[in-house]
Amino acid sequence: MRALSLLVARRPWAVLAIWVLVAVLCAPLAARAPRALSANPGELLDTESARVTALLRDRFGEQDTNTALLVTRSSPPLTTPEGQDAYDRFADGLAGLPGVSRVLRADAAGVVPTTSEEGGRALTLVQIPLKEGASEAVAGLRAYAARFRTPALTARVTGGQAIADDFTLYAEQDTKRSEFAALPLTALVLLLVFGALVATGLPLIVGVLSITVAMAGVWGLTRVTEVSTFAQSVITMLGLGAGIDYALLMVNRFREELSRDHDPRAAAARTVLSAGRSVAFSGLTVAIAMAALILPPLAFVRSMGLGGVLVVLLTVLASLSALPALLALLGERVNSPRVLKFPWGQNAAASGAWTAFARRVTARPLLAVVLSTAFLLLLARPALDMRTGYAGAWGLTPGVESRDALADVRDLGAGGLLSQFEVVLQLPQRYGPEQRESFRQTVDTLRAVPGVRAVISPFLRPEDLGAAGAGSGGLDALGAVSALNARSFSQDRRLLRVTVIPEQYLRADQIEPFEARLRTALNARGVPYLLGGAPIGEREFSHAITDAMPAAVLTVFAATFLLLTVAFRSLLIPLKSIVMNALTVGAAYGVVTLVVQHGVLAGALGIPQDVGVLDSSLPLLLFAVMFGLSMDYEIFLLSRVQEEYLRGASNDEAVVLAVGRTARIITSAAVIMFIVFSAFTVGRVVASKSIGLGLATAVLLDATLVRLVLVPAFLKLAGRWNWWLPGWLDRRLPRVQIEH
Repeated sequence: MRALSLLVARRPWAVLAIWVLVAVLCAPLAARAPRALSANPGELLDTESARVTALLRDRFGEQDTNTALLVTRSSPPLTTPEGQDAYDRFADGLAGLPGVSRVLRADAAGVVPTTSEEGGRALTLVQIPLKEGASEAVAGLRAYAARFRTPALTARVTGGQAIADDFTLYAEQDTKRSEFAALPLTALVLLLVFGALVATGLPLIVGVLSITVAMAGVWGLTRVTEVSTFAQSVITMLGLGAGIDYALLMVNRFREELSRDHDPRAAAARTVLSAGRSVAFSGLTVAIAMAALILPPLAFVRSMGLGGVLVVLLTVLASLSALPALLALLGERVNSPRVLKFPWGQNAAASGAWTAFARRVTARPLLAVVLSTAFLLLLARPALDMRTGYAGAWGLTPGVESRDALADVRDLGAGGLLSQFEVVLQLPQRYGPEQRESFRQTVDTLRAVPGVRAVISPFLRPEDLGAAGAGSGGLDALGAVSALNARSFSQDRRLLRVTVIPEQYLRADQIEPFEARLRTALNARGVPYLLGGAPIGEREFSHAITDAMPAAVLTVFAATFLLLTVAFRSLLIPLKSIVMNALTVGAAYGVVTLVVQHGVLAGALGIPQDVGVLDSSLPLLLFAVMFGLSMDYEIFLLSRVQEEYLRGASNDEAVVLAVGRTARIITSAAVIMFIVFSAFTVGRVVASKSIGLGLATAVLLDATLVRLVLVPAFLKLAGRWNWWLPGWLDRRLPRVQIEH
């Protein structure tokens, strides 16, 4: 740290030149990154659904497994000659579009369901299996529908690829909108804090600089693996939130140091040696927490962890190099032009109001601990009922094409086309009439399962034709026997494929009950089988994340405990920090569950009432970000408590003095973080809104109730035990100094 402090003090122009060069080179790559991100939830290799997919590809020759659905509205209805003519002209042009392999047309006889609406309009369903280049094909379909749109007929596109494309598009738009909304409000708060325009601009520069370089790094990551759309949201939130947080601390300390001898370069060096240590330590704890996302065996989730670790490390680096270099060059000009004088701003003096508040809290510490803990546990209670999974189109807000079109498909009774289950059965060596009858009975058993609309198999019944024509693997509604056999029997005639179509599109929380009913029916028949399809893949994906969470949480707890033990020479303080941060995370979980899953106040936040589940990656993502950022405030407060204690103050007085000196920093930083995170609650993607809601809640609770009430009260109750460390351990631990 000393070498870095000397570098920024003696060679500020060189340090800034390097950062400018890096930023200029990274800006074009950062601009390209959002378009390279993916909303695909990912897939696992060694799972039942993956084996089914491989069998369908390798043994059945299944190529077109991606499906798009076009929902048409005709006026006059499709049952009239005029409506049929308009639809025919529309459908005739679909087959010639790039990427389209087959068009299965609706007809007026009811093979594909239709429904009348006001004005004589009808809803018509069209399914199109897609080859590789699915995103481009969906874009072509949408462009064609837009060109063809007339008063007589309109069309909207939905399906797995269309939903994923909308996630990617709106996640990028939401992030940009959030940035534009948060930056002006953040600048206003910083202006109130610093009172000077130059000082106000510096934290914003650090945030934008770290985000730009991190997004360029993410673009590079997309060259070798699939990167989550939410990685952009994580990078923006951490880059702005933590970057401004750390810069606020550094600029405030520089202004204090500058007032000593008015030597800007010396003040910059001392700032790096003092506040810089707190920034480095805080950033390390956040990076460790974000690294928890690397543990699940999914590239989609790991990319968010890598993006988070990258932006945090870059934020720390920018805060410890580019920022102090700027400060060394600006000197006294950092305080100009002075436009506001606001007593809430940061300064070195203790706040009389916050000191008095701390004395009132520590006067009744047991009451403060009990009431604060009870309130946090009450907020966390709904999290016990948390359900996770892939929300699909319901994870978008109404007004998005793929969601609205899927709602129409659901109303038509055809939503199950996007929730098909594939059953692969092993055929015996000898396949005669007796065996055929046994498999027919198996299919009949599946058909009788509650919630099943149709079963596509060689034992097809007339009532299954509508579902088959609507698109179960490309079978024409008129059903040539050869086509049916081609999709039902493997090329070596050793496997039988049966497709189960539910009555409706299955939401994530509906998949497991439906799957259980299918498995019960198959197990009752006693036939060897594999069960796959999109719903099984989504369920396996969700379980892979939740199964990895205990190990990730324990790893973060262990690493954090070790770091805090080294920093504060205590065993109780690290344990207390982990428990209280966990309470904050739990309370935020509860609020998000209450709003997103149960719909309480969801309308006020623009969250649909029918989401039903939290995205499967959200609990781990929220834990990593919330736990890491909570440590910022923990370190700000505890480092000051330790400093006062080492100076000779009693434990009780050290706590009061620390709150008096750090409350301004904590509340100012929390207001900025709250603004940044709250900006993400406005958008089209429910998962991004959930992230913003959870983090805003966590920051609000952590910076007020936890850090300024619960922690001081607990430190008062613990007394001298706060600083207890066995002698043998004290001699073996390395010594570090944390200041701010």
